[in-house]
Amino acid sequence: MKLPRLVWLFFDQVLTMPAMQPSERTTRQRIIELLTDSRMTTPQLARSLGISERQVEEHLAHVVKTVLRDRSRRFLREPSSCLDCGFMFRDRTRLTRPSRCPHCRSEGITPTRYHIESLVSGTTHDSPMASRRSDNGKGYL
Repeated sequence: MKLPRLVWLFFDQVLTMPAMQPSERTTRQRIIELLTDSRMTTPQLARSLGISERQVEEHLAHVVKTVLRDRSRRFLREPSSCLDCGFMFRDRTRLTRPSRCPHCRSEGITPTRYHIESLVSGTTHDSPMASRRSDNGKGYL
């Protein structure tokens, strides 16, 4: 059976395609890796990963869920603050930067910094969420 030329071209392209590289780490895995080593803001993560800040914010929501399931780590967040009056956005649950200060209406807001902390092994808690309830004023999510 003779195949049409178009099919042979297609098969030729498939056969000459370079072999796939071993799968790289996903963006979320790279975010977890970066945040485990240091405290970073959304713009810093975006530059390190080569993606937009908006994409980082979307991935961070899933990273938080992943870290919450892991009893050996916890996700920490240093809240944004107003550069003019010093107001701290401790109660803010959104992962995006606030647009302005609710007290002085200034738009000079520091970005939130994120970090993943490894917990000491061998620590026992009554519930898996117990270690995540005390944030010691760090603005933990």
